[in-house]
Amino acid sequence: MKSLYYTFIFLLFTLFSYAQKAEYSILTIADSLKENANAVVRLDQMDIVIVSQRSMNMKSQRVVTVLNEKGLNHIEAYQHYDKKTSIKNIEAVVYNSLGGEIKKIKRKDFRDQSAVSGSTLFSDSRVVFLDYTPVTYPFTIVYTCEVETSNTAFIPQWAFLSGYYASVEKSVLNVTFPNNLGFKKKEFQFSGYNIKKQEETDTKLSYTAVNIAAQKREDYSPSSSDLFPRVMMGLEKFHLEGVDGNAATWEAFGKWYSDNILNGTTELPEETKTKIKALVGNEKDPIKKAKIIYDFVQKKSRYVSIQVGIGGWKPMLASDVDRLGYGDCKALSNYTKALLEAVDVPSYNTILYGDPYNKSSIESDFVSMQGNHMILAIPSGNDYVWLECTSQDDPFGYQGTFTDDRNVLVVKPEGGQIVRTKIYEDIGNIQKDKGSYSIDENGNFSGALSIVSEGSQYSQRTRVEHLQPTEKEKHYKNHWENINNLKLEKISLNNDKENIRFTEDVQLSATSYGAVSGNKMIFVVNSFNQTDGSVKRIRNRKNPFEIQRGYFDTDEIEINLPTGFNIEFIPSNYELKGKFGEYKTEIIKKDNNKLLYKRSMFLNKGKYSNKEYDEYRLFMEQVSRNDNAKIILTKN
Repeated sequence: MKSLYYTFIFLLFTLFSYAQKAEYSILTIADSLKENANAVVRLDQMDIVIVSQRSMNMKSQRVVTVLNEKGLNHIEAYQHYDKKTSIKNIEAVVYNSLGGEIKKIKRKDFRDQSAVSGSTLFSDSRVVFLDYTPVTYPFTIVYTCEVETSNTAFIPQWAFLSGYYASVEKSVLNVTFPNNLGFKKKEFQFSGYNIKKQEETDTKLSYTAVNIAAQKREDYSPSSSDLFPRVMMGLEKFHLEGVDGNAATWEAFGKWYSDNILNGTTELPEETKTKIKALVGNEKDPIKKAKIIYDFVQKKSRYVSIQVGIGGWKPMLASDVDRLGYGDCKALSNYTKALLEAVDVPSYNTILYGDPYNKSSIESDFVSMQGNHMILAIPSGNDYVWLECTSQDDPFGYQGTFTDDRNVLVVKPEGGQIVRTKIYEDIGNIQKDKGSYSIDENGNFSGALSIVSEGSQYSQRTRVEHLQPTEKEKHYKNHWENINNLKLEKISLNNDKENIRFTEDVQLSATSYGAVSGNKMIFVVNSFNQTDGSVKRIRNRKNPFEIQRGYFDTDEIEINLPTGFNIEFIPSNYELKGKFGEYKTEIIKKDNNKLLYKRSMFLNKGKYSNKEYDEYRLFMEQVSRNDNAKIILTKN
């Protein structure tokens, strides 16, 4: 009987263990969650305990079934740490498709490396991450991590949708906090998702989200932070970089940051101050002084990238940057500020979200530590001149697409202020093409073109300046992929940083541009600036769409036709106007063998509903069709 009893207990234990593993089997995933999914997040739970103003504990568990190779980036098994943040525990367990355990991965098996390459200055800023190569798909990883930190200024956002093509079975957020720290939260994009607030008291907050289907990426969609649900959290009484903070308004927050974090970081050696004063000389104009100093910083220093959330928000000392010649965005901005102080030019550290593709703003109605980047603001009348201090190439005061047109926090000694950075108006985002090309009797092409770019198009075009010769050739061949057999004869570039204007002068040729058949020749009139019009058809589009930046292109091209040919057909002049912009072409016959082709394309930036997407697609198709209009010649 005793033997039977122990056998029964063993079988029960075995069945229980198997059941525990079987919950990770792919067979238990609903078909609706597999649709459009590269990965399924079985559980994403974050438990945050704010113990006090100076102590926060965060436990996370993330169970992800990876269906294919594209789903690997949804595992998200990594953790940053530094002197203020310690990892108490981190591990992972890998299961096969049926929930059988494959491997246990302990802390020692995680990769642990500096979060900053090429710098010993931030050697305490590190990242631990899982480097696992699967043998087969699908598989499931159970990742758990516990972290303690004294920095309570940064409470992680609850943003359980990690991106497109990943579904979520269940996500849980539990937050516990003292009732005297001014805990606050802001919800975004909850509508249409199965999210429930389980509890909300003066010391607790809890949410659960279940059965969230994977979303397909749709072209021209706004940033995922503007589409997917998330919750921001913060404290009015917080701790950052060893200093207690108390701020209910941006003004108070800015003053605290200036007094407690930035204070004492701009001291410079007397030798450097003397050198800078001599460099500026007798110049009195503050902006002209700033130009001289900005040029000095660009030549002297280099940028060291530090990942978001690492390195804190207290800049390294300006004297260290002066000695070493490098730093991150905070360090270089602060160093430039110190040099400006030496010649009596006021400037202010400015916190923002830097991103060239999605213009994310500081949430102006939610006072908290936000942002991933720092620049410098120099007052100029009622406005500011903005300095991107990490760039060794940007013209003075040019923001480009990384920091333009978004709400930022300007930190002044008297307090913080939310300000909008420079807006590059659509009409000023110019590309002006002027040139000519000739077609010989065999259809061969030779031409010369000058491309002048300004506004936001300046930053997009200047990248070619830093390409190696082979990369440069590849760039232009991709740009003019409509010209087969393209050969680049000569390329001259001129970067006018004073007027923020970039000019490309290119001479090029190609064989058989014109297709010859019998006594006829046919070729596309617009050779240099075609719109491909590849706006994807999306049936039943769900998301709104956004044109982040508008532009204004003009083209004036002289066309020399081959002798011995007459024009049989020439495209008609064309004009198109609508809510998205204006497009116009005109062909002027100057004599029997010479045409003047004129084209203009103006596109409006803006946010539009999903129902307007087809209208936009058709607008661009019409532009593309007309850009591909052909001329037919007949041999005499």
